[in-house]
Amino acid sequence: MSLSGIGNSSVTDLYTLEAEKKENAASKNDTSKAEETVKNENKNENSAAVYDKRELSADDRKAIVAQLKADQEKRQSQLTDLVHNMLNTQTNTFGQANNIWQFLAKGEYTVDAETQKKAQEAISEDGYWGVKQTSDRIVSFATSLAGNDSKQLEKMRDAFLKGYEKAEKTWGGKLPEISKKTYDAVLEKFDKLMNPKTEDKAPEKDTVTTTEDGTVVAK
Repeated sequence: MSLSGIGNSSVTDLYTLEAEKKENAASKNDTSKAEETVKNENKNENSAAVYDKRELSADDRKAIVAQLKADQEKRQSQLTDLVHNMLNTQTNTFGQANNIWQFLAKGEYTVDAETQKKAQEAISEDGYWGVKQTSDRIVSFATSLAGNDSKQLEKMRDAFLKGYEKAEKTWGGKLPEISKKTYDAVLEKFDKLMNPKTEDKAPEKDTVTTTEDGTVVAK
């Protein structure tokens, strides 16, 4: 566009007009972007609302049940493995304490005095591998997995029995007496957890009555 013959005032007005056009265009563009953003946000919110409120399909429910079952089986397997490993260590410690390895290994294996002494301390009444501490650790692990749910505790009890049987197979027969006592202690603790003792009934309060002749009697 030629500016010849146009006054300074007209030129200024022309530039002002062009600037206003650009500003209006930019403003319109920003408004369109803002509206688009709001639409997208509303669309996302509506989509989320629909997703949150939808009913689970049969396949979804099957998947959830399968996952819960897998989690339960994993916890039971963990306890079974724990019991197996703990009882193996307990029996090995018992063997060292009583130097029975020499007999089992046909005289080819002996336990030095220091190892034997430590093993004897470990399987003592208050020892780490004694009946009390070993049974406490087993039950503590079981309750951490099952909580106070009696049905879950029953499954953990079964897992313990499987672990004990597994330890017997590894040992090659019946486990030593210390492990049998541990077995009894664990089952007793499970029984107490699953069948808590009911509170004793509160004694009846004394009642006072008056006989026909006016005698006060307390019962």
